[in-house]
Amino acid sequence: MGQQRREPRRVQAYDAELGDAVARAQDGDEAAFAVAYRLVQPGLLGYLRGLVGDEAEDVASDAWLEISRDLGRFKGDGAGFRGWTATIARNRALDLLRRRRTRPQGAPLEQDVLDLPGPYSTPDQALEILSTEYALGLIAGLPRDQAEAVLLRVVVGLDAPAAARVLGKRPGAVRTAAHRGLKRLARQLGEVT
Repeated sequence: MGQQRREPRRVQAYDAELGDAVARAQDGDEAAFAVAYRLVQPGLLGYLRGLVGDEAEDVASDAWLEISRDLGRFKGDGAGFRGWTATIARNRALDLLRRRRTRPQGAPLEQDVLDLPGPYSTPDQALEILSTEYALGLIAGLPRDQAEAVLLRVVVGLDAPAAARVLGKRPGAVRTAAHRGLKRLARQLGEVT
């Protein structure tokens, strides 16, 4: 429980920096857009991994294209920007999920299977990836409403009203879904250890 209380403060701490970067990016400052990207992308990518798995980076790229295109229309602060980007990313993820249902999946290309790891593949990075994948796998096992609530609240760092806007639900429903999801995850982790 203590970790959950510390995490929102960390996110809130950089919301002022994010808000400033977004305002400067709207004025055409490319370096400021890079700062906004750096602050938002990790949480956004984690959220998308929970929704679409291995295609998260592609969906994130599509979302960032839309975000950069529509940046001038955004009005709000750093927390609002995180919510706005999560909404755009979620819409791109839902588009992908709809396409998956209507199109048959092809077999992976041989080259995809043979690709070697990048030059920065270290044991520490591998352990981090494995633990992230394990956590996202546990979250993916939750009912969809609980999984999305947990991802938006814990991974992206949105508060309940912002997560509710992304999901089109009431804040109380998001709080309840996140609470139930976290309790279920705690029970699952208790069974593992």
